Amino acid sequence: MKITKINPVMVEIPLAKPLATAIHHIKSVCAVTLSMETDAGLVGEAYMFTLGPSKLKVISAMLLSLGEVIEGEDPCLTERIWDKLWRNINFFGHKGISIFALSVLDMACWDLKGKSLEAPVYKLLGGHRQQVPVYASGGLWLSQDIDELQEEAADFVRQGFRAMKMRIGSHTIEQDYARVRALRQAIDPEIVLMVDANQGLSVDHAIRLGRRLEEFDLFWFEEPVPVYDQEGCARVKAALPGLKIASGETEYTLYGFKDLLEYKAVDVLMPDLARVGGVTEFVKVAHLAQAHQVPISPHIFSEQSLQVMGALPNTIYLEHIPWFSCLFQETITIRDGLAEVPSRPGMGFTFDHQALAKYRLD
Repeated sequence: MKITKINPVMVEIPLAKPLATAIHHIKSVCAVTLSMETDAGLVGEAYMFTLGPSKLKVISAMLLSLGEVIEGEDPCLTERIWDKLWRNINFFGHKGISIFALSVLDMACWDLKGKSLEAPVYKLLGGHRQQVPVYASGGLWLSQDIDELQEEAADFVRQGFRAMKMRIGSHTIEQDYARVRALRQAIDPEIVLMVDANQGLSVDHAIRLGRRLEEFDLFWFEEPVPVYDQEGCARVKAALPGLKIASGETEYTLYGFKDLLEYKAVDVLMPDLARVGGVTEFVKVAHLAQAHQVPISPHIFSEQSLQVMGALPNTIYLEHIPWFSCLFQETITIRDGLAEVPSRPGMGFTFDHQALAKYRLD
């Protein structure tokens, strides 16, 4: 089987209601979807998302450029292809848009590998479990008032979630404290609650806020400071022994996560499939984290992350955010706080081409 062609398609999905985090104001979510064709008639699928359509053309152009590099290669040789792409992007560097494109191509190759062997990716990676813990992340935004937070949290519980995440990063510590307190009081004490500052705080602010929030039995405090301030994140972690610090969604490849671990900056690593380097590099990061006794919780890519979580024992929570669920024919099954890992071949989810046509940008 040989790769013959790649087809990127740009899409934009409007949100029903604009949302906000400490650093984002979002009206729509966008993606470049990829179909990787082969001479065997099989097609591998993957995507890369962005916030806002202006970045899509850059991603699409990089995908087409790197697609030429691996044309004629056997997509099952994922290590060979990954290494070939890694060496090719040296001129552009090993972070940013070049890694985005490498990652998407890698995910499409793993999808093809699974389809060609008629096996789900989690089994090709060794297999560990068929259900994984999941938390609701598609709500509880900073743009919502307390009544809306409480109502949405109750709805998440009705949907079968036993864990959820809310965004923090208000103008004052008292505002964040009041919002977290109101939500914690509105849900059952057994419901797991996380908070996410989206890299929007200074070190001192994060420490003062974290100390106020320790009483609420939070599972983690996510991205308190910018990810590039690894020393600052380590200071926050050291000052808040009662809170787990989670970060890493905007970090790149094994080398970026190696630095996070060496700084002792986090308690939970959060690799993003499109920034970490796809499935191939995600597995290496997870093994590195396991050697440091640090758990993994993937960032977004809810459908695709199921496969790596099903294979790796040190992954603890799937982030469920339904922004791109409309692009797939299949849906994630959630029962009693657990998401099922699909046993379908490859990554287990296939594009709905009518949906792609509906949201396509020319």
